[in-house]
Amino acid sequence: MSRPVAQHPSITLKLSGHHAVIEPDRFTPGSFNLIVDGTPQSNVNMDDPGELFFEYVQRIGHVIDLIGDVGEPITAVHLGAGALTLPRYVEATRPGSRQQVVELESDLIDFVRGELPWDKRAQLRVRHGDAREVLAKLPAGLHGAVDLVVVDIFSGARTPAHVTSREFYELAAPLLSPRGVLVVNVADGPGLPFARSQAATLSAVFGHVLALAETQVLKGRRFGNIVFVAAHTPIDTSWVSRLLAGGPHPSKVVEGAELTQFMATALVTTDATATPSPLPGRTVFQLGS
Repeated sequence: MSRPVAQHPSITLKLSGHHAVIEPDRFTPGSFNLIVDGTPQSNVNMDDPGELFFEYVQRIGHVIDLIGDVGEPITAVHLGAGALTLPRYVEATRPGSRQQVVELESDLIDFVRGELPWDKRAQLRVRHGDAREVLAKLPAGLHGAVDLVVVDIFSGARTPAHVTSREFYELAAPLLSPRGVLVVNVADGPGLPFARSQAATLSAVFGHVLALAETQVLKGRRFGNIVFVAAHTPIDTSWVSRLLAGGPHPSKVVEGAELTQFMATALVTTDATATPSPLPGRTVFQLGS
């Protein structure tokens, strides 16, 4: 007689009704995946939080590594929590950093804290609520003092429309310190209409923008993630070569005239025109059995 398969920890989120489950990573012992309604949202290595698994998260990690001096504590605001992969990474690589995490689904935070607890020494404050509403209420002392703002907000497999507009980014812009960067994870498919509009929207708010992704995604040939980096001040030219060297490969950085061409005739997204990010195909997020 066969034994019953052990159930993975799971929860039905009260606000959205999405089903969240935490499963051991089949490739890396000590690592776990947070999956929400069939979409992998986070991978956490509990033995080594400085190791990042998803490609787009690795690219964001490389951006974080380039802020200031190696190992220097930073001030960070994370919009969208997931399993707190990037806050854990910042604490592991830059101990003593001051971090704020904003998450709408309070029971998701409680679920992750219970199953995948983070280092109690981390200076990490969790704020509950809608990212846009919380942004407007953050302490005045954070304005001009934040080195890193990460926008990685998903409801299931889609980014909600109200956190994709010029008005939304205008709320985040005042937070950035002189060296600060805003990093946005954008998911899009063939043709990249959503990503192109996000490039135009970010460029309307910030003076300097670049895009980083796998080459076939940037060519619009398959669904995937594009990481946008935006800043008020010029982004160090050495970043481009260092981001390319960091991989994952193949990768490409789009900036300057090439980014202008990438945006082409894309329109700036406003509250009046904003739409959620496109749904991925059913096979995009298969993790295997």
